[in-house]
Amino acid sequence: MLHPASSWDWQPGERVVLDSTACPAPHEWQEEPHVSPDGEKFGAIVRLDDGLFTLCVNGTPWEATFDKIWNPRFSPDGRLTSIVQQDGEWTLAVDGEAWPENYAYLWSTMFSADGSVIAAAIQQDGEYGLCIDGAPWETLYENANQFTLSRDGQATAAVVQMQSMAAADLAAFQRGVFSVAINGQPWERTFVNVYTPTFDASGSRVAAQVRLNLYDYGIAVDGETWKQTYACVWEPRFNPASGAVVAPVRIAGSWGLAQDGQIIWEPVFAQCWQQAFSRDGKTIAAIVATGYGKFTVAVNAKPWAATFPVVTDLTLSADGKRAAALANEYNADWQVVVDGRPWNGVFDMAWKPVFSPDGARVAAKVERKGRQNVLLDGKPYKRDFEQVWEPAFSPDGSKVLIRARDGGKYLRIVAQAADF
Repeated sequence: MLHPASSWDWQPGERVVLDSTACPAPHEWQEEPHVSPDGEKFGAIVRLDDGLFTLCVNGTPWEATFDKIWNPRFSPDGRLTSIVQQDGEWTLAVDGEAWPENYAYLWSTMFSADGSVIAAAIQQDGEYGLCIDGAPWETLYENANQFTLSRDGQATAAVVQMQSMAAADLAAFQRGVFSVAINGQPWERTFVNVYTPTFDASGSRVAAQVRLNLYDYGIAVDGETWKQTYACVWEPRFNPASGAVVAPVRIAGSWGLAQDGQIIWEPVFAQCWQQAFSRDGKTIAAIVATGYGKFTVAVNAKPWAATFPVVTDLTLSADGKRAAALANEYNADWQVVVDGRPWNGVFDMAWKPVFSPDGARVAAKVERKGRQNVLLDGKPYKRDFEQVWEPAFSPDGSKVLIRARDGGKYLRIVAQAADF
């Protein structure tokens, strides 16, 4: 399979894509700038007049206009999407063309990995569900949430409520009225609560956290629960190689990892979540706490020596040999931590680190004093900007794509290691 960025322009250097990011069409204001993954397109919402909105892409406004627009997003294949309202109804517009179906409300745009499939949550006539490329589920529900799309875009899932409950009907609630619907069709079994349905790599299996009664939690896979129950669980994830389901579980006040119901990390942590896998499934990393307020990353159950008040945004290299995350002191003094060691520098904000395909290099977007930059292996690019988007590596890992806005211009930069 080709690397998704294999067709992008990787000629080193800086290119001015737009001399001015302001839409040349007469407008009152513009907001929410976004750029395409390959860095070739810059889009933003523009308000043409009272109740008249459109999107401007590389200086050209869409011909279509709408009463309202929000949540513009580029798909992985470079199409610009936005949630739009016309005549009191909502739908999704893709490259200026609205889906023919309209809904009372639409939100939570999702894309398949290659961008070919677009899904969104909908509400129509007081019922909820999902639509895929504009087509809704055949069955909608009075309550649906926690929507997800499989990687290939061929399957959708959500937590759904299977029967009505009167206000404060605790007996009905405790009997269990929630399930998971796949492409609109629910599991046969219901639960007191269901959380975070997630697909396996093939999109054919689904796992979720379930609450079995007031006190016991478990993991359900394709509607069948593990035999073991726990005081609490967190989001399950599928091992990409073996297909096994791995979830954080709490036993006797401590957290570990269970795989298909069997403990693989002894419950010795004060917290454990957001597990990640290497491509071959042999390495598992997770954010853990070794004590109160002492968060770090554990790789194959072995925690880093350094701990921090907060750790987020764990990422693992494809080969599993390296791990990176963000650390902060309660949303201040952000640091990028790679293989257990913080990079030099403390920032006002930082974003999820990105590994090169071979795992040899790490890049991250950071912000300090209102200016943003990209770090490569801890070193900043030679100048900073008003705004940058998350970096991306070339397929061979030797170059970094920087998409930046500064001085009224939009720049596309292909940087090499010597530029940092």
